[in-house]
Amino acid sequence: MSLAEIDPAAFVENDGLRHDWRRSEIMELFALSFNDLLFEAQTVHRLYFNPNQVQKSRLLSIKTGGCPEDCKYCPQSAHYHTDLPAEKLLEVQAVLAEARAAKDTGASRFCMGAAWRNPKDRDLDKIIAMIKGVKDLGMESCMTLGMLTKEQASRLSEAGLDYYNHNVDTSEEFYSEIITSRTYQDRLDTIDHVRESGMNVCSGGIVGLGEEREDRAGMLMTLANMKQHPESVPINMLVKVEGTPLDNNEDFDVLEFIRTIAVARILMPKSFVRLSAGRESMSGEAQALCFMAGANSIFCGEKLLTTSNPEVDEDDNLFARLGIYPLEMPLNE
Repeated sequence: MSLAEIDPAAFVENDGLRHDWRRSEIMELFALSFNDLLFEAQTVHRLYFNPNQVQKSRLLSIKTGGCPEDCKYCPQSAHYHTDLPAEKLLEVQAVLAEARAAKDTGASRFCMGAAWRNPKDRDLDKIIAMIKGVKDLGMESCMTLGMLTKEQASRLSEAGLDYYNHNVDTSEEFYSEIITSRTYQDRLDTIDHVRESGMNVCSGGIVGLGEEREDRAGMLMTLANMKQHPESVPINMLVKVEGTPLDNNEDFDVLEFIRTIAVARILMPKSFVRLSAGRESMSGEAQALCFMAGANSIFCGEKLLTTSNPEVDEDDNLFARLGIYPLEMPLNE
């Protein structure tokens, strides 16, 4: 695919969205020269977003460790020995204190994650109290609790939860190399339940798992060909944790990571594309290229669930150097 064949005006048709991408087309985007790909991604990005605004979100682990799933990248899995103790669900007031602190540092969305295969109904009352408390602070709320039933999704939606995160992680073909305790279809079913409940979908994936570029294309194709694109698309770089099966994976090429961000932006032009896990290992220059490629959301704060993240002051300094500023309220609200 040449740059001349990618007409930005085509993205404006049908409200700028396509849901019929072929993997071969996505591979052609990946194969563009780096400069051409970033130019195209930034052109599409400017059709829908202010290029100098980046949303800040904060992620808190509200129930850490002891997860029965066998995701090979995850230090919270009970299958691996990572010296991470299993903890109980946090109390509501402790979570809301963290949410207030996040708001004070410029976060507009507060995301809460629990290391569960799926939530138990007995836990939902406490979860719902967290959601309502975050909403009362004037912040967007997001949860990632594992698989959901239709009924559970409806309860969370009725409580006012804005976003539910459930990543597809990788391509359907490569998925079984990383996870065997739940299927790819299980993930898609939960996303369907979330969408049917009226909540916004947050779904993305992880690169650096040992997958091929074609798998990255397949992951993005799954997301872009949903009937409605996820409103938020986190792109994570594997954070290697000692004791997990992927600890010895080769370091992932940061330029390929930036390409993945750019392709995600082109395929899902109206979605927030989040520069997520792995950011701590990136230079300021690499992060700047991610923003040029169309990333317009980050997690702020010193920790992402159980792995480290750049300090708030470091992010503020980077934003100042780049002339970008945090989004106070989401653009699609």
